Amino acid sequence: MSTEKNSILSRSLAILARVSESSHRLTSAELAEELNLPKPTVYRLVSQLNEAGLLKRDPYSKGQIPGDKLQQLAMNILSQRITNAPQRAILQKLSEEVGETCNMTFLDGKDLIYFDRVETDWPIKVQLPLGSRVPLHCTASGKLFLANMPSRKRKLLIDNLNLERHTAQTITDINDLNEELDDIKKTGVGTDEEEFITGMVAIAVPVINRQNEIVFTIAIHAPTLRKSIDELRQYLPVLRRSAADISLTF
Repeated sequence: MSTEKNSILSRSLAILARVSESSHRLTSAELAEELNLPKPTVYRLVSQLNEAGLLKRDPYSKGQIPGDKLQQLAMNILSQRITNAPQRAILQKLSEEVGETCNMTFLDGKDLIYFDRVETDWPIKVQLPLGSRVPLHCTASGKLFLANMPSRKRKLLIDNLNLERHTAQTITDINDLNEELDDIKKTGVGTDEEEFITGMVAIAVPVINRQNEIVFTIAIHAPTLRKSIDELRQYLPVLRRSAADISLTF
């Protein structure tokens, strides 16, 4: 019985690992072939992993993608590692230099996730706890990710986004959004001019890996009572330097 349980556990972990590392959505049949496991076994395990929230079926490709519980587990592990890693020291130094809250985010499907942040000591600040999911179309980091996607992928994602109006400044027209994203791609700087939260502005730059891909973004945000978007742009040199330093830690 113990051997059987170990076999189920090892096979389930193998499925989770393969789904997490794959560059495309794998179906149960593809997982069985790649892992050299019996199809009935893989179908049964995938079904159980779906029920547990560790995997879920992608509605577009019909393949498997990490579920909410697996994503939360990965984010918790990443956050704990980051807290004691060089990245946190770089983020802390940046926040002290600019005197505002700084954060790091990554892309998860159609959402942006805050996985690390250093808060300012000012009494007036905008608090978004770790793990917060925020929209792409009205945040500095979200627009930065969208701007740097291949055109077909960007179009497919935007066409399926809910361009919800969060403030009077939120861009909800697809043509206007694409025009904004084209400008961001040229400058390499994402901006949020009170588009997500009234009274908050932000700027973001990419953190690039060795394959020249955006893996994270690093951003500064501040209340408009203290900083304007133009004042935040003055910190671009130090923000870009911090992003480059974080890139070196990979």
